Amino acid sequence: MEKKTNQFKAEIAEMLDLVVNSLYSKKEIFLRELVSNASDAIDRAKFLSLTDKSLIADNPEWKIQIAANRDAKTLMISDNGTGMDAAELEQNLGTIASSGTKKFREMLAKQVEVEGGDGEKGVPGGAPELIGQFGVGFYAAFMVADKVTVETLKRGTATSYKWESDMSGSYTISDGDRDFPGTSITLHLRDDQLEYLDKWRVSELIKKYSDFIAYPVTFKDLNPPADEKDEDKKRREEDEAKPLNTMVALWKRTKKDVKQEEYDEFYKHLTHDWDGPFETIPFSGEGAVEFKALLFLPKKASMDLFMPQQKRGLSLYVRNVFIGDDIEMLLPSYLRFVKGVVDSADLPLNVSREMLQDDAVIQKIKTAVTKKILSTLEDLKKKDAAKYDEFYTNFGTVLKEGVHTDWSEADRLKKLLKYPTARGEAGKRVFLEDYVKDMPSTQKDIYYITAEREADARKSPVLESARQHGCDVLLWCDPVDEYLTESLRDFDGKKFVDVSKGDVAFGSEDEQKAAKDANEKASAELKPFLESVKKVLEANVSDVRVSTRLTDSPCCLVQQEHAMPPSMVRMMRAMNQQVPDEKRILEINAAHPLIKKLADLHSSTSTSDFNSDIAFLYDAALIAEGSPVTDGARFAKKLAELMLK
Repeated sequence: MEKKTNQFKAEIAEMLDLVVNSLYSKKEIFLRELVSNASDAIDRAKFLSLTDKSLIADNPEWKIQIAANRDAKTLMISDNGTGMDAAELEQNLGTIASSGTKKFREMLAKQVEVEGGDGEKGVPGGAPELIGQFGVGFYAAFMVADKVTVETLKRGTATSYKWESDMSGSYTISDGDRDFPGTSITLHLRDDQLEYLDKWRVSELIKKYSDFIAYPVTFKDLNPPADEKDEDKKRREEDEAKPLNTMVALWKRTKKDVKQEEYDEFYKHLTHDWDGPFETIPFSGEGAVEFKALLFLPKKASMDLFMPQQKRGLSLYVRNVFIGDDIEMLLPSYLRFVKGVVDSADLPLNVSREMLQDDAVIQKIKTAVTKKILSTLEDLKKKDAAKYDEFYTNFGTVLKEGVHTDWSEADRLKKLLKYPTARGEAGKRVFLEDYVKDMPSTQKDIYYITAEREADARKSPVLESARQHGCDVLLWCDPVDEYLTESLRDFDGKKFVDVSKGDVAFGSEDEQKAAKDANEKASAELKPFLESVKKVLEANVSDVRVSTRLTDSPCCLVQQEHAMPPSMVRMMRAMNQQVPDEKRILEINAAHPLIKKLADLHSSTSTSDFNSDIAFLYDAALIAEGSPVTDGARFAKKLAELMLK
């Protein structure tokens, strides 16, 4: 044909420049786009050959080849797919954002009415999963090239054509020299982009973006050494015949067809973890959005699990083409320890495939992934208690965050939580449902206490009355437990009650009434003493009262019902957060010999001695709960005096 020069068809002249310079965030994306287009061309050829065998009369071995010519500074991406004729060249490459793939899908959709098929998807049964949708990926080539040449021969025809453009606003179409079906795209690289002529760089990008393309992608060096020996040539040619990509997407194979060793190797490749996965979760999402996923639970928590800059999320593929890793929006933050991939043929992307466009679709995938992970943990909890404990030891703290952040799954998450208890062995945890099952008939609420260390919580004086009445108490010792007090308010119809706050009564109604009467009587008898103690400690406590919590200890410190726990106060201040001082309540055990002795000495001892004894008593209460004393030197001096006596 006679060589023709045409202007690009676009509404504005700047459109091409916008595509090249603004659409993609990384120049290396060009190779992903061109390899994806080549894969689509082969998919189309295979599909059309189902009804027209003449299209594959050459019995092709489907493949994609990348060839580098360092002397000419060119990189060629070649396929043996459908190819194009002159009209298709002008339509697909001369009109920006005109996608051959998109038109092919529209053509298939029209066949649904005649041939039947998957009407919801809009394509007949057996149609290939095509990657390109928007028709702009080809122009990514101009990010690294100042000139692009396309040679193509459409299957079933005899004439090849050549398309050329230097992005000056026009392109040419002329007769080509290609003598076999398919398309070759030659990029005349800019001087600052010659890194893409190196095999290691091309191999790196194919592994990163196109590792699971269904056809072999090979690399050929068009500038071998002139003095190359026969054995070196043979070795080079054997190496060039080896695919750069694996072509095996494990997530698209059924579980019974994959060995655990294969899953283990893929997990190590994905995460760079030395160990294999703790649990492997392959599954398919079906319904309004279809996708494949392969998820892994690691054996151990990474060191950066709680660091704000930690990479989290899943790797995202669209029809085997890598889009990005650490896609946070595919997982809730409390499942950030989960690793794996999601591959969707339906996922709407923007034209650069680098930014997710449809939040509703992403949310559906996220919801399905979350439910699958939680159901896996529920099955593990039922079938292998020891293995679940191993998982919970590593990731239970993170899992708890979901109760506070994910109201839709909060009830399921509560059933997965485990806590140590005051009556249980050190290091042993129980599920909330087991705690409720073991509650005495007189207990109406779920009791808990917060502390920085489990050992401090177990020894806390505020647990004494609960133990006496046969009530167990959950020990909340993870830092995240403090935050859960706002969201973990009930379970199985029972409220959570902090035994170190407000007024707490244990036992039957008769026992509670008897304790209340005894408390009122003791309070009346000790009124002068209580008032004096309150006056001495007025800078530290808001009130002094007789306790219903204590049976063995002389005193303890408790809070108002909605006050911030002291461990939380210390944590916030360690983070340089301003926390207002909130005075607590000193509760005393009226039946304790020490309190009786102090009450007897109240009127007979000197004021300074009494004040010193009460200050020492207050410090003892602080130590009992694991808090530092207000004046360490004074406490040590008083202790020495007592030891001498």
